[in-house]
Amino acid sequence: MNAIARIAAATAVLSTVATSAFAASSAASGGGLLVWLFLGFLGLIVATQLVPALMLLVGIVQGVTGAGSADVSTR
Repeated sequence: MNAIARIAAATAVLSTVATSAFAASSAASGGGLLVWLFLGFLGLIVATQLVPALMLLVGIVQGVTGAGSADVSTR
């Protein structure tokens, strides 16, 4: 039990004196045109993936609730 207390105390001491070694000292700029184009492209990908996901979700809900039309004929 004494070892656990020493480890906890050492962790607490080390976490209070820990500093960021190579962090930038000034705030980052707003980014250039390429950054905004990249973020827009990622947004476009997310938006186009939402359409099939919502269609699938609606189909699942209709299948579970029986709200959809089941015109499947067996021979």
